[in-house]
Amino acid sequence: MLENYIWQRTKEKGILLMAHVVVGYPDLQQSFELVRAIVTAGVDLMELQIPFSEPIADGPVILKANQSALGAGVRVEDCFNFARQVTEAFDIPFLFMTYYNIVFKRGEARFFAESQKAGIRGTIVPDIPPEEGGSYVAEAGAHGIDPVFIFSPARKGITGAKTTFSSDMDRFLGRCRKATRLPLALGFGVSRREDVDFLKGKVEIAVVGSQALRLLNTDGVRAVGDFFRSLRS
Repeated sequence: MLENYIWQRTKEKGILLMAHVVVGYPDLQQSFELVRAIVTAGVDLMELQIPFSEPIADGPVILKANQSALGAGVRVEDCFNFARQVTEAFDIPFLFMTYYNIVFKRGEARFFAESQKAGIRGTIVPDIPPEEGGSYVAEAGAHGIDPVFIFSPARKGITGAKTTFSSDMDRFLGRCRKATRLPLALGFGVSRREDVDFLKGKVEIAVVGSQALRLLNTDGVRAVGDFFRSLRS
């Protein structure tokens, strides 16, 4: 279970880093090299986004990456193959992140069976609330995969938008902590070492996506690896 891995790892590191990669952006080969650079930099988990045409929780940077990957012909089958390659090559947990239409069209049972074969440990599907995801959760559990759900704060937001790390955030995270005994992860705006430091003791995982993609777009794969190292140093 991811839960056991996360609790054990946090004893060693205090807070974990999760990276977000859009499969097939800029292309499949560069996606693999990006994963390699990020894993080498010491990231603890990684979510692989299956590109979708309307990623409603994602901001413009990740949206553009989704559109570019789809425009280049990346399909769901490619993402399962890619997941198999990286889970065999690198020894950290990988999760799929996508939207429910992808899961629905493939069929929940088939989606999770193929995810399991590809070595995927968890799934993040922002547009399916737990109240409506009974069969989704059941199929995930039947295939040994952890479904990850999102606690939404009162404010509206998308990935890549600046998050205000303040007492308001403290209060919200306190409410989340009371609602579950599971490890907590926070994303949507984490972009600096100071953000990660602020979150220590408040959540178990800091999730970084859009800022890494911005660096990939401007400075290339090596810069992304250096960026993730800087979040630790």
